[in-house]
Amino acid sequence: MPNTPESGEHRWNHLTAPALRHLAAQDAVVLLPVGSTEQHGAHLPTGVDDFLAAEVCRRAAALAAPTPVVVAPSVWCGLAEHHMPFGGTLTLSLSTLHALLRDVCRSILRAGFRRVLLVNGHGGNVTALNALVNELTAELSAPLAVTSYFTAGREVIAGVLETQESLMHACEGETSMALAAFPSLVREEELPQAVGPAIWLQSEDASPVYRSVGGGGPPPPPTRPAPPPPRRVTRGVRPRPRASACSTAARGHWRSCSAPVCGRTTDAEPSAGCRPSPDGGAAPVRQATGANSAAGQAIS
Repeated sequence: MPNTPESGEHRWNHLTAPALRHLAAQDAVVLLPVGSTEQHGAHLPTGVDDFLAAEVCRRAAALAAPTPVVVAPSVWCGLAEHHMPFGGTLTLSLSTLHALLRDVCRSILRAGFRRVLLVNGHGGNVTALNALVNELTAELSAPLAVTSYFTAGREVIAGVLETQESLMHACEGETSMALAAFPSLVREEELPQAVGPAIWLQSEDASPVYRSVGGGGPPPPPTRPAPPPPRRVTRGVRPRPRASACSTAARGHWRSCSAPVCGRTTDAEPSAGCRPSPDGGAAPVRQATGANSAAGQAIS
């Protein structure tokens, strides 16, 4: 049977151009998986975040039927600078990720689609994507939105996992989903050593979907600021100078926070929100999780 929407095929690069034009005419939603290629310990492949984001999109598209949904080819590289010391990692600069997403989303829009949802699969992308979706909405004059599947499914994930409350890194959750979706890529003999401390995402936003308030369209015309009120100066008394923002900022000399995961920069001690990444590469899998585990059954 040919790959068509009627046959259950949702992947952009498995469909023909006429099929995609037909889906665009039906106002189909396009899901754009955004992942990462980075170390996931000795038991998982480096493409876990990319593979799982794409798998979540494919399964969501199937569940959405009869609503037409197209799954675009995944963006397999993201922001993973904090994983570079452990090897096996590829990363982009923020400006490159911005340019890449702008060009991919523009191509989707030029193909006739009007609605694009970025589906993130990497914790290190969360903060950047929340900011970039605002920029892209204004630049492309289109309603774009972003979600992280581990945030959108937070309550379900918490109810399924056995040794932790939320998805972490190379953890029970990611390992179980990998065993369910692509078991041949998991090195089960390494599972007993796959343990580590708990970690937190760079941005713990409980909102399932984040989108620009503007919702697309051209930016509003600039408004001329009101003139400042006249300054009253008493004869013989010089006005007291005001501290400028520049002089105020200059007094706080900026330097990098010691926490390798945190992007916060300040002279003060790192706040409670600055949580360093674990010393090891994989965290945390407290026990071997098989394909028949509760988390594995949830995605299968």
